[in-house]
Amino acid sequence: MSLDHKQLQPRLDRLSEALESGALDQARRMLNRGLAPVDVAHLLESTPPRERNVLWELVEPDLQGEVLQYLGDDIQSEFLSRMDAEQLVSATEGLDVDDLADLLQRLPNTVIHEVLQAMETQERQRIETVLSYPEDTAGGLMNTDTITIRPDITLDVVLRYLRRHEKLPDSTDTLLVVTRRDELIGTLPLNLLLVSDPSILVREVMNTDFASVQATASDTDVASLFEKFDLISAPVVSTDGALLGRITIDDVVDVIREDAEHQVMSMAGLDEDEDTFAPAWRTGRRRAVWLGINLIAATIVSFAIGIFESTIQQITALAVLMPIVSSMGGIAGSQTLTVLIRGIALGHVGGANVQWLLVREMLSGMMNGVLWAVIVALVAIVRFDDYKLGGIIALAMVINLTVAALAGTLIPVLLKRLKIDPALSGGVLLTTITDVVGFVAFLGLAAAFY
Repeated sequence: MSLDHKQLQPRLDRLSEALESGALDQARRMLNRGLAPVDVAHLLESTPPRERNVLWELVEPDLQGEVLQYLGDDIQSEFLSRMDAEQLVSATEGLDVDDLADLLQRLPNTVIHEVLQAMETQERQRIETVLSYPEDTAGGLMNTDTITIRPDITLDVVLRYLRRHEKLPDSTDTLLVVTRRDELIGTLPLNLLLVSDPSILVREVMNTDFASVQATASDTDVASLFEKFDLISAPVVSTDGALLGRITIDDVVDVIREDAEHQVMSMAGLDEDEDTFAPAWRTGRRRAVWLGINLIAATIVSFAIGIFESTIQQITALAVLMPIVSSMGGIAGSQTLTVLIRGIALGHVGGANVQWLLVREMLSGMMNGVLWAVIVALVAIVRFDDYKLGGIIALAMVINLTVAALAGTLIPVLLKRLKIDPALSGGVLLTTITDVVGFVAFLGLAAAFY
């Protein structure tokens, strides 16, 4: 049974103490006895590199494969690179096909070939089937371990067939009904099997109205399907309807979690699988690219301000009020951007409704622009005793909030069409646009009226 973070922290502290005191046998027992593989993975991810390497060597070989599947990509790749083909085959024995395929995809092609050659023929064919699809598709997520039955047998025969198995595959809630050519024609839920007359045929009670997934479907589409129909598992089929495997809810939960982490980390230009304890040089290298992009954006904004340098020198109040205009535009644009990115991720936003959303967001932007423009204008008039300045900042704010709504709507849609992740690039583009428009509108109006 897995432990929560509060329960794991004391174990992590005791492990660190054992390593510092040289009590490796004690640390080995703590890792290999009483901890679920997912908890061992969490402890490894919560440990700095030097201690982590020692802990990994203490994990028993027959548990390493199970632990590997729960590690982030960075740490997983690091440990995999140290294992030869024979060690990998031994460590991953017993893993589900989809989990094993995920691990192999982290390896160079030459190593993958060696590992596959060391496997039994049937196991190798199953792995190769999954590896033939990208990892972010239904084919890459699926497990080929399925239980299939024919439509022309009785339920009693099905029950006797099931009893011959030592155990059913995890998350088995439905049996898959196929023809002799492995075409999927129906499903038989276990709860229906157990309460039906054993003498009737499968074809009489099987469900022909079922949800299936094309092998080439994206993992996001798979997650949406599971959410829509409250599925525990779903069959995966080829374009001609042949059964290839099935996807289970645990794989979909992983997809949802990874997508959520991706959204959060991408907004800062980071990788969702980045090792918390990665070396400084690796962390710095990855962040440097994003910092460089932000520097370019900041340079563009500063250039726009520089155009009106003489105006700012003449009217010092402009320097005080400038951040208000850009900040309000940035916040308003970010609200729109977030709503659109979420809508795209959920499949709610498409070509047919973008125009409606655009009009709605622009009207909302103008309404808020007018509301806050009046308030800020009054503050500026009271503070600087200048009605003209109050009118200028009010007009600039209306312009910037309207443009922010326009940009927040169009940027994610356009990036999606260009096959660029909106969560990764949208924020920088939006901030640059709202800052430039806000400063140019405010300072340009000031230059025109003073």
